Amino acid sequence: MNVHWTDTAIEHLESIQAYIAKTSPDYALRTVERLIRRSEQIAAFPESGRVVPEFEVPQIREVLEGPYRVVYYIKPDQIDVLAVLHSAQQAF
Repeated sequence: MNVHWTDTAIEHLESIQAYIAKTSPDYALRTVERLIRRSEQIAAFPESGRVVPEFEVPQIREVLEGPYRVVYYIKPDQIDVLAVLHSAQQAF
């Protein structure tokens, strides 16, 4: 299934990279690459993520990568990555 990153999710990735890059540009790049790679799992196994507790809607799920939550929405024809949040942040 095709994975589409929303503008919001891309902005989140850019913010994460900028924040981490203040102390370690290499680690920032590796972190963002790991988060993007999670979309491969989502594409192959859309329902492998857990239902986001804040919404309890079966189509809104998340996978975890370290302290980050990759929140996505399963549509019939594609998957939309909605947000990338630090686990300490509230979803939406």
